[in-house]
Amino acid sequence: MYGSIFSLKPKQGMREDLINSFKDNSTPEGMISWYVMNPDDDGDLIGIAIFKNKDAYKSNAENPETHQNFIKMMEFLDEEPKWNDGEFVIGEIA
Repeated sequence: MYGSIFSLKPKQGMREDLINSFKDNSTPEGMISWYVMNPDDDGDLIGIAIFKNKDAYKSNAENPETHQNFIKMMEFLDEEPKWNDGEFVIGEIA
């Protein structure tokens, strides 16, 4: 599995709008799951995107629809997300 863990810094008063905007996105080919966490400390939102493999992840990143979703997402953010891409080496579904 391959994917990204990323932080999202919403603009003042835009947190819920950002969260709601994600509900409109379709699930890309090769994606296993994705999550957005609202931390207890009320800091930046944390996102996790998990794909079957690196090729599926890269294919999604290069998809024009993904770019349009990114442009829409940036309307709600103070700055670009901080991405940490890599291979998930341990994981379990309960």
